Amino acid sequence: MTDAATRIGDLVKTNDVVLFMKGTPLFPQCGFSSRAIAILDRLGATYETVDVLQDPEIRQGIKAYSDWPTIPQLYVKGEFVGGSDIMMEMFESGELQQLVTAEA
Repeated sequence: MTDAATRIGDLVKTNDVVLFMKGTPLFPQCGFSSRAIAILDRLGATYETVDVLQDPEIRQGIKAYSDWPTIPQLYVKGEFVGGSDIMMEMFESGELQQLVTAEA
């Protein structure tokens, strides 16, 4: 396992909800990351974020870790959920709310 994969694994395992994104919650650097933050905020979720623009190893590593080519990427309770489009679908169906508020 690479150093980036180990770091990503630690982040995913130690945080119930973690979003790998471009930018920060206050200053998202792409529309998809902005939408992902808006969804999590609307749910009132407690979450951690990782700005992949600050760490090229994490930026590339997260794509290999999830086998998913795009960012943002949401993980809930150690499981990969998806990007902003999947988040939006799950938000609209109520499934994302259940996932982020469910007890571990």
